[in-house]
Parts: sequence; structure tokens; C-alpha cells
Amino acid sequence: MNKILRKIEKFIPKRLYRLGQPVYHFLLTFVGAILYRFPAKKIKVIGITGTKGKSTTTEIINSIFENAGHKTAVSGTIRFKVGDKESPNKYKMSMPGRFFMQKFLSDAVKAGCDFAIIEMTSEGSKQFRHKFIYTDAFVFTNLSPEHIENHGSFENYKNAKIKMVDNLKYKKGVLIVNEESEYANDFLERYDGPAKGFSIKKTIIESISPIQFCFDKSQYLSQLVGEFNIENILAAITVAEHFEIPIEKIIEGVSSLKEVRGRAQFVPNNLGIDIVVDYAHTPDSLEAIYKAFSNKRILGVLGNTGGGRDKWKRPEMAKIANKHCDQIILTDEDPYDEDPETIVQEMMEEIDGSKLEIEMDRKKAIKKAIMKACSGDAVIITGKGTDPYIMRANGEKEPWSDFEKVNEILEELN
Repeated sequence: MNKILRKIEKFIPKRLYRLGQPVYHFLLTFVGAILYRFPAKKIKVIGITGTKGKSTTTEIINSIFENAGHKTAVSGTIRFKVGDKESPNKYKMSMPGRFFMQKFLSDAVKAGCDFAIIEMTSEGSKQFRHKFIYTDAFVFTNLSPEHIENHGSFENYKNAKIKMVDNLKYKKGVLIVNEESEYANDFLERYDGPAKGFSIKKTIIESISPIQFCFDKSQYLSQLVGEFNIENILAAITVAEHFEIPIEKIIEGVSSLKEVRGRAQFVPNNLGIDIVVDYAHTPDSLEAIYKAFSNKRILGVLGNTGGGRDKWKRPEMAKIANKHCDQIILTDEDPYDEDPETIVQEMMEEIDGSKLEIEMDRKKAIKKAIMKACSGDAVIITGKGTDPYIMRANGEKEPWSDFEKVNEILEELN
């Protein structure tokens, strides 16, 4: 469909094409909802939005609900799951559009799932993919600048997310917000129904690697790492409490989740080092993952998400890497139609030459970082997470997996 649209776009005046897009997307979503008989009305739906934490919060909620005996469906950046059947998300978008979401919900209903847990995005909102996905709970994790070129401004990006709150009105669902976000009230003002908040300030943190904290007189242990994941856990706890999941099941669900693929994911090895694959693609998320390993010598493998977009992030992310990493290897990531070396050059200006190396072959860059690491060090590979492709010019896709490439390298070194 995207290839067809690209061809059509060439023959339609740009202004007319832009004006017609919203109508096109809304009509497809509406037709999809009719075709699948508005399945969101027949299942409890939990939506999650935010700049960071959507995938991890989704997986924690799923772990809790499954542990409590509920049959679940999951749609997110990492995977699609309906009951016991799952497949990786290879669409390069967290919230696929058009008929996909309605069919997903229909499949969940047919499979007898109790809950559908869905990542919901600003791009999905912009293209009306969220319409007719009536939510029983909607979670706001956080908000920071992203997709600015795509939306035109941060305000437009924020409003695209806020509009999805309206999905709560049909079922009079609950809005759950991160009280520590400066934008929490923007979401709360959109909805006059029930709302709940969560705050990391209400916890007693004992460890962040692995996570151990006390909240509301209960002790929580998690195999995840980083203060940012405590916020994700709190969001999931708040959702679970709203749906009256027993506290012991919530605690068990949190502790039983061993990892979230591509999100601060450790790659097992016998080198005595931490090798971590993480999706971090914003300045805030990059700093958060580095802080989780602040007690170690860090070797960062860094690109910058998306050629031709969010160019403002490049120097910012380079500064953060320079601040936290002992050595940095800049490499290729998702150049799209932009020259990948240009992206790297815009970043290298903010990095001390003594700690910088450039290796445009991403696998070689990862291998160099691993070979430079000493026992006790952390090699942190950011930007891709579970992304299945490196996106190149003219829509070309190079199959990719940071996790698999690391394992190939480890085999080569043995």
C-alpha cells in the first residue's frame, strides 16, 4: 500500500495530497471498524502512550495479567500476541494502521481474550488509527520532544497524543497519568471521567540494578534495571489495581518478567562484561540507560534514529554520550535517504576526540566495542532495540537484529 501511495503522490499536487490524507485515513479506519464489527466494544482494552516506556509498560501489564490467570492480547513495538500465539512486529511502526488494529482486536475477541493491551502512538493518532479503539484504561507514561518534523511542532505532537484520551469516553474508562510529568494536567484536562496517578516519589528505592523498591507497604523485585523502569512498573501496578488484580499477583507478575526484548536487554556472555541492547532513541532515554550503568565503565555504540528527521537530536545525544561514556563508537543506524556519514559528522562535533571512534559498519562497530571492553565494563548498544531492519535509501530494508549480531560476534570470538 505504501508503494502505491508513493506512486500516486507523484501525480497529485502536494497541498491537495496533504488535505486528502486525513479523510483517507479516517475512512479506512471507519470501514475497518465496520468490517470487524467494532470489536473494541467486546473486550477490555488498555491503551498506553508516551514518548518512552510504552513497550516495557505493555509487557509488565501483560505479565501481571497473565500471572493473575487472564488471557491477553498484546499489540506493540516488539510483538503482536493473541492468547498463546505471537509474532514479532516487523512493520517498523508501533501501531500499524488501516485494518490491522481492528482485525487484531477481532482476533482477540474470537480467541476469548479478557484484555487487549495496545501501544498507541502520535503517528497512529495523526492517521486516525486510534479511532474506534474504545479503551477501558488509558496510560500516559511521559512526554519529551520527538517526531517534531513529522508533526510540525512539539505542540502538535503533544496534542496528537492527548486526543487519544477521547477513546475513554465510550466506556467511561480510567485515565492513568505519570504525576511527575509536566504535561500530566494537559491529559487530565481533556477528560472529566475517573483518573489515577502514579509517582516515583511515592516509592522507597533500594536498588536500580536489578530493581528493588517499596511502594504502598509492599516490596517489589524486578529483574529489569534503571530508575526509568520503576516508573513503568508503577504505571502497570496502577492499571492492575484498577482492575482489582490481587496484590500478591501483581508482585509475582512484576518479578516474573525476566526481560523486555530490546529494552535494556542483556546479552548473556562469558566475557565478564554487560552487553546491553536498548532502543533508546531520544536524549532522555539515552541518558536514562547510561545512568542505569553509572557504576561501570561504559562503551557506547551510538547512531541516531532516522535520517531526514529529528535532526535536532543529533548533537544532544552526542553530548549525552560524551558525558556518560568512556568510549564511543559512532555508527550507522537508520539513514533512510540521508547520507549516513553526514549524520555521524553532525554528532562527532560534540564528542571528545580521545574517546571517539567511527565505524560505519554497524556489526563491526559492535564487535570493536566488545573487544575493547574489560571485565566489569558495560557495552551499551542503542537505537535499534528489536527493530528488524536498517532503513536505507528508496525504501530499501536491510534485515537486522542487534541482539542476533551480538551473538554472532560472541560465536566468532570463541
